[in-house]
Amino acid sequence: MASSDQSEKPQQPVMVVAIDESEHSAYALKWTLDHFFNDNNSLFKLVLLHARPSATSSVGLAGPVYAGAAEVLPMVDSDLKRVAARVADSAKQLCIKKSVNDVIVEVVEGDARNVLCDTVEKHHASILVVGSHGYGAIKRAVLGSVSDYCAHHAHCTVMIVKKPKTKH
Repeated sequence: MASSDQSEKPQQPVMVVAIDESEHSAYALKWTLDHFFNDNNSLFKLVLLHARPSATSSVGLAGPVYAGAAEVLPMVDSDLKRVAARVADSAKQLCIKKSVNDVIVEVVEGDARNVLCDTVEKHHASILVVGSHGYGAIKRAVLGSVSDYCAHHAHCTVMIVKKPKTKH
C-alpha cells in the first residue's frame, strides 16, 4: 500500500525571476508572466528575487572605514531597504494585475550574481529569468554581466529576456 507521501502530487518546478528597479527587469517580469503564467494552471512555482547590495558596496568602501562613514552607512542602508521594498511591491502588484497570486518574493542582501545562483540552489529551480540591461562591451567588461555570470554558474536553465529597442 502506498504511503500518503507518495500519493501527493509531484513537486511543481520552480522559476526564479530576478527583479530590480530597472525597466529591463520590469519588462522581463512582464514578458515572463505573459508567456508562462497566462492561465491559472501554470507549470511553475514563481519566486521573485531582489538582490539588495550592501551599504558598504554601494558607497564603495574597501579596507579601513573612512571618517564619517558611521553617519553615512545607516542612511545608505535605509535607502537601499526602501528601494528593495518598492521593487518588491511593484513586482507583487504586477503579478496581481496579471492574476498570478501564488508568488514568493525574496529580498536578499549581497552581490546579485551570487545571490541569484544561491537562490536557484535553495529552491532547486528549473529556470532562472534575468533581464538584459543591454550594456555595450566596455561597460559590460567593467561592471560585469550578471546574466553572463548566471548563464555560466547557475545550475539550471537561464533565460535572458531582452527588451526590444524602441524606434526613434
